[in-house]
Amino acid sequence: MRAMYYDAFEKTPEIRVLPDPSPTENGVVIKVEATGLCRSDWHGWMGHDPDIRLPHVPGHELAGTIAAAGRGVMRYKVGDRVTVPFVSGCGRCGECRSGNQQVCEAQFQPGFTHWGSFAEYVAIDFAEQNLVHLPESMDFATAASLGCRFATSFRTVTDQARVKGGEWVAVHGCGGVGLSAIMIAAALGAKPIAIDISADKLAFARKIGAVAAINAGETDDVVAAVREITQGGAHVSIDALGSPVTCFNSIKNLRRRGRHVQVGLMLAEHATPQIPMAQVIGHELEIYGSHGMQAWRYDAMLEMIVAGKLDPTQLIGRNISLEEAVPALVAMDRATELGISVITHF
Repeated sequence: MRAMYYDAFEKTPEIRVLPDPSPTENGVVIKVEATGLCRSDWHGWMGHDPDIRLPHVPGHELAGTIAAAGRGVMRYKVGDRVTVPFVSGCGRCGECRSGNQQVCEAQFQPGFTHWGSFAEYVAIDFAEQNLVHLPESMDFATAASLGCRFATSFRTVTDQARVKGGEWVAVHGCGGVGLSAIMIAAALGAKPIAIDISADKLAFARKIGAVAAINAGETDDVVAAVREITQGGAHVSIDALGSPVTCFNSIKNLRRRGRHVQVGLMLAEHATPQIPMAQVIGHELEIYGSHGMQAWRYDAMLEMIVAGKLDPTQLIGRNISLEEAVPALVAMDRATELGISVITHF
């Protein structure tokens, strides 16, 4: 198979021909039809993820057709159109048995714990617990774009933040996760506020549902701006970027008994941000993390997409080839593009 490959962190990846994977007894091999390019892949390439063992093939947002299945797989067959959560569970531990595969004690993540989907084929274990059938009406590029950002945002907004109609929702960072959260919150009848340093991203955020926008690069006090717009603070605030500044502001701009959700990764030098703990205590704030979404929760998200209540195709910027993905990955920390890049040519 052709795949993107690197054998050292921060070294420019290459396109190589590598051995095709084989399915385990309870796993499948998926022919990758589309796979999204995500900032998490850049973090992995930089060496920020301790689970990656070199040499490595990145990629974790994928959709395709089953090319081979182990003899223990009963619910899926060769030819089925599927996707998979980027955090997959073992199906046996206590968290999996409680339905919380996204925090499985023995979780695996394609593109991190094992070779991923920037390739013609990818192996996925424990298929019965982790695969998701795709609606026939959904194209593979759209399905792949759901894999990390959109699905994570869906669970962030609906399950962790418990967003309700009429609530103010501040979203710090208008990358893929943030824009997805804005669209989903708006679909639920909430009032999203977009916060970013890019005027283009803020304009696009308004187009997909934000009722207000704050340019953090031109605003002296983001927290004060949110409090003024909301007349007292946001009911929910989401740090969709993952920096000490956005994390602090997201908590600080909450009203009493507000809910903060940290979904932007806090890695390397950003791993221990300052938290206004006196406010957390005095205002009884709730602080949550959000880490992917379980396969069994995809149905609710897919139903909203098929019904036209959500349109993730608006968040796709361009389709690219495997070769074009190499410079795109390397430059991801400097990327200014609005939409998600999806690899559709292998």
